[in-house]
Amino acid sequence: MRDVRGAWAVAGAQLRKWHEQPVVVQSVRSAGAATVAYVIALRLSPEPAPLTAPLTALLVVQVTLYATLTTGIRRVNSVVAGVVVAIAFSVLVGLTWWSLALLILASLAVGHLVRVSEFVPEVAISAMLVLGVTRVGDTAWARVLETLIGAVVGLGCNLLFAPPVWVGAAGESIEDLARRVRQLMLRMGEEAAGRTPVEHATARLHEARRLDHDIVQVDAALRQAEDSLKLNPRVREGLLHRIVLRTGLDTLEICTVVLRVLARTLTDLAKEREPDPLFEPQVGATLEQLLSEVGDAVVSFAVLVTTDISQNAESAESRLAAELSTATATRDKLAQLLLDEVQRDARQWQLHGAVLTEVNRILDELDTEHRSRRLMEELDRGTREERERRDHLVRLRQRLRMPRGPRQPPSDRNRPPVSGRSL
Repeated sequence: MRDVRGAWAVAGAQLRKWHEQPVVVQSVRSAGAATVAYVIALRLSPEPAPLTAPLTALLVVQVTLYATLTTGIRRVNSVVAGVVVAIAFSVLVGLTWWSLALLILASLAVGHLVRVSEFVPEVAISAMLVLGVTRVGDTAWARVLETLIGAVVGLGCNLLFAPPVWVGAAGESIEDLARRVRQLMLRMGEEAAGRTPVEHATARLHEARRLDHDIVQVDAALRQAEDSLKLNPRVREGLLHRIVLRTGLDTLEICTVVLRVLARTLTDLAKEREPDPLFEPQVGATLEQLLSEVGDAVVSFAVLVTTDISQNAESAESRLAAELSTATATRDKLAQLLLDEVQRDARQWQLHGAVLTEVNRILDELDTEHRSRRLMEELDRGTREERERRDHLVRLRQRLRMPRGPRQPPSDRNRPPVSGRSL
């Protein structure tokens, strides 16, 4: 009995995991919208197989509600334009090799004329697909009707069934990036405490450079999360969530850039001091400890920016503050040791100072007071922009509702003012 319950628990957890995957959710939503569009088109369209309706629904359905509202209109416009071009070609020339070439050229030109932006290729795609099933001119209006059915069903799918919020997936990506940064810091600290061949230092430098690709992937996940927060009825403080996540990723990106510079500094130091160790034993051990503490602070910072519950956020902030305090004390100890070493041997003093400067920059970016100021600035800017947009809409609405006064006769309009008050 316990084995059965355990199997059901594992299956439920796996199902929930699949439900949180964007690909799974998008596939289910697209298949459902296409099926509904096809069923409706079967009742309203005179065609025996109204495939244009599910085709349009597939092209319209998006992952997030914001993406549907912002890009759905352009996508519907592109599909309708492609259908109209295909209908015209089916009536005039039909489908041949030369008409297909003209169809593609005409569709791309029409796509630029109707300003469908990134969906210009979909005008040609829709035209080719519709032309393949539209051979008789009498079916033209049926294809237009099917396109409208698919567009309405695709837009209504995301309006009636609000898409999920992808903040959790973006938070996991940010935390994974922070853990990779910490692992790289640990390896760099271990190598700095002993004899570091130039090949190992160079490998750490390349690893630090590869973090840029990880940031691109995290940024894509964060953009999807930001879109899912906009205009979503499930979210009350969408602006705050977006700013917290975006500023958190910006801080981690700065830390990765500084870490790459630190890796380059250690690589140059390894070239200068080979075959000797990078630092004296005590200095190397202190640097290893410092990088370990900074790596822990980076992970705690990522946990802080991805925590929703206020109580957990307070504990995460307290843990980050404690780790930064410990790292600062170790940094001061390292600064004194490096000063003593430079006084004994002034060679490579620039590189020693660079190591300390780069660690200071990471600690400054992770500082809680620095982050609080950044959050307040971004919140003020975001609130100001939203207020300006609302004021612009209010002024536009008032301008449209403002009644027009009676037209003055030409003699009154051309008559010069009689006093300064008239000016």
